[in-house]
Parts: sequence; C-alpha cells; structure tokens
Amino acid sequence: MASGCGLRARVAALGGGMVILAVLTACAGPYQYYGGTGIHDTTAAEVAGGWENVEGTHVVLRKDGTAVVEKLDGQDFDFEDGWRLSGTGTWQLTDDGQVVRLALTARTRVESRSPTVTDASAPDPRSTYAWSFYVDRDQHAELKLFFFYGDPDIGNTYLMTREIGS
Repeated sequence: MASGCGLRARVAALGGGMVILAVLTACAGPYQYYGGTGIHDTTAAEVAGGWENVEGTHVVLRKDGTAVVEKLDGQDFDFEDGWRLSGTGTWQLTDDGQVVRLALTARTRVESRSPTVTDASAPDPRSTYAWSFYVDRDQHAELKLFFFYGDPDIGNTYLMTREIGS
C-alpha cells in the first residue's frame, strides 16, 4: 500500500509540473523564441534589388544602403491597424546575414489595406517605422524575405519575393 501512495504522489507532482510548464509557455508564440532560418551566408549584394508581395507591396533595397518602400504593411500587431506605408529610408543586413533591418525615415504616403473600411479609432501610423525581415531560401535556393505579423501565437508570415527582372 505504501508504494501505491508513493506512485500517486509522483504522478501528482508530475501533473503539477506539467500545469506550471503549460502556464509559463501559454503565450509563447512561434516568433517570440524564433532563432532564425539558419541562413548565414547571405551578402548585402544578394539582398539588394527589388522585392514584392502579392498584396502590391514593392520595396527597393539599393546597394548604397538606401531604400524605397511602397505600400508596406506594419509588422507584428501593427498589421492589425490596416495601414500601409510608403516612403524612403535605409536598410542593412545584420545578424550574420540572417536579418534585413529596414527603417522608413521619410514617410510620403499612408494607405489603408482595405479602402472600404475607415476606422476613426485606428491610430495614425508613425512618420518613421522599422521592420526586421528574416532572410531565407526557397527550394531553388532563391532568397526570400519575411516577417511575422498579427497575433504572435498564430505565426503568420508576410512574404517578399524578388521582383521579376530585378
């Protein structure tokens, strides 16, 4: 009988530990602990050029470190506000060729992702903004850039591919 009580105590302790672990990781979305794509051989020359998104976004990363942004949505929860920014800025390849940091330094235009929805309570986007794009390669070893958007627990990715002819 003593061994039965010991077994129950161990199961209860294990169950309690699992509950604590579940509580501690409940809001840990995929990108919160994202370690990157494992791509570390990308060069700035490879990243320079035109990039596009299926939603009509265009980004030009010039070799001199300047950038032109057209209709780029907000990253993370800012995406939910529905604005799209256009303007000029700077970019750099960081984290051993794994992340492109894009900074909008001069906003020229703000658009809404959905022209039929105008929410007066939505905050006006900042005149400057910064994105962090992860660098990855597809099955053909072609570069692609992406960031996470929306609720971090969902793990949605905003994908940019090379512009045709770029």
